Amino acid sequence: MPELPEVETIRSRLAPRLEGRTLERVEIVDPRLTRPEPPEAIAQALEGERISEVGRRGKYLVFEFESGRHLLVHLRMTGNVEHPAQGGLAADPYRRAVVRLDDGSDVAYRDVRRFGTWALLEPGELEDYFAARRLGAEPLERGFTTRALTESLAGRRTPIKAALLDQRAAAGIGNIYADEALWRARIHSLRPAGSLDGDEIARLRKAIRAALELGIVRQGATLRDYRDPEGRRGRMQDELKVYGRAGEPCPRCGAPIEKTRVAGRGTWYCPQCQELDPG
Repeated sequence: MPELPEVETIRSRLAPRLEGRTLERVEIVDPRLTRPEPPEAIAQALEGERISEVGRRGKYLVFEFESGRHLLVHLRMTGNVEHPAQGGLAADPYRRAVVRLDDGSDVAYRDVRRFGTWALLEPGELEDYFAARRLGAEPLERGFTTRALTESLAGRRTPIKAALLDQRAAAGIGNIYADEALWRARIHSLRPAGSLDGDEIARLRKAIRAALELGIVRQGATLRDYRDPEGRRGRMQDELKVYGRAGEPCPRCGAPIEKTRVAGRGTWYCPQCQELDPG
């Protein structure tokens, strides 16, 4: 699933190309993409809109229009946004929507498993939309402090990894970067979130930022479907310390990496560096 680094990579590639461009023609071929709204209505509403900014909130791509509307694109598990630097779009059975811009280029949305969503919001609806989904702080912004993270985890009995995945503690963290951050912080994924002390939370905040920043530098992790808008693979998969590496030696202590499940998700950790009961 594309997480913050993958979505931020897509955003940064699209922004200089799309900002200031007008949507001349919009074709949405998958009715699941915009449900419960009919795709024809969303396509018609989008035509003629001029993009003022391409932003991101958590795992959402946020297209802001000069009209004050916003198009929110959530890639879910296998979504991708394509905008080739040269040439047109090749035939693709997994393409769900195509947008023709006023410069003659096409932006396509591709999604193998069809879990991604598009939501068109009217002016003034953006903050309420995100508030209803209880998105936490942006972990790469100044507001993501040790104090803020402490307050968001206080009293929570859920495993710390589950707390990171639910987006309330920090927006944009998914399975890959949760495992990597917890390994960096030497915290077991099953530790109750509310049991972390001040030093552990400070380490975790720093580790989250480090894992996400490296993911952005490496242009995201391509484990299967993810590509940037030009079709290039990310390189973060070559930097992963524990995720997907069961049986391999921990880069820090040499103990074999183990796999378990937390909140229904495959979870990788070092049993020696990340003790469940550090006391």
